[in-house]
Amino acid sequence: METATHMLRTGRRGPLFEFQMAARDLRASTGRLDLAWSLAWHDVTSRYRGSILGPFWITLSMGLMVLGIGVVYANLFGIALHDFLPLVALGIVFFGTISGTVTEGCDTFVHAAGMLSQTSLPMFTFVWRTIFRNIINLGHHLVIVVGVLIYYGYWRVANVPVAAIGLVFLVLNAGWISMLAGIASARFRDIPQIVQSVMQFAIFVTPVFWPVNRLGKHLFVLQMNPFFHMLEAVREPLMGGSVAPHTYLYLALMAAVGWGVTFAIFAQIRRRIVHYL
Repeated sequence: METATHMLRTGRRGPLFEFQMAARDLRASTGRLDLAWSLAWHDVTSRYRGSILGPFWITLSMGLMVLGIGVVYANLFGIALHDFLPLVALGIVFFGTISGTVTEGCDTFVHAAGMLSQTSLPMFTFVWRTIFRNIINLGHHLVIVVGVLIYYGYWRVANVPVAAIGLVFLVLNAGWISMLAGIASARFRDIPQIVQSVMQFAIFVTPVFWPVNRLGKHLFVLQMNPFFHMLEAVREPLMGGSVAPHTYLYLALMAAVGWGVTFAIFAQIRRRIVHYL
């Protein structure tokens, strides 16, 4: 009976059947979120096993980078440290979450090759694993965010519920980009290098290290940058600002279209992913 089910799953039965099997994989993965969380937690802890600070080494290095870039760039741009350092701190932390989710997404299926070939776990479980791992890392980095907001007094004007909504949009969009990168990387092993190069370029064309108003009349260029909208939806409320309504519309459409396209691609090549690995 189990062999027959396996043959049914691997046999090609048309697009509708492929979508049904992909939807079944997604439903099954939602029942294994605890496993995805455990795998993500193990990834984080095993990386720093035996060290004193553990994952907080990342937080320490990021904190030093925030302090160094904040002080240097504040003097270069002639901006008060009170205004600039929180901008940089929040920018680096949340863009780091976007970048980490996307770049690590390239290894979503590659690193799970052994488990995928030997078990019948839903493939979406490993997508959630990548997303959860970066959420855990973000949890460590929030120490920097909270510290900066308290030290510079932004906690008085920070709108945390609105920022939480922005964070949901950030994770939703980083998630489908991560999964798409994972699918492509399973087939083409050059994709991780391409993705890493794109994200390195994106950090400089996104206002992570520089204020938005520095663009002046060229501000419209940022409206075409999806990473700008993902970042501003979280950072702006925490600094007491308001998020433009079109940003939420942009992110909602981006998430709907992105997940729709990614799921359609996954449905069509789901059977072949294990063979690619």
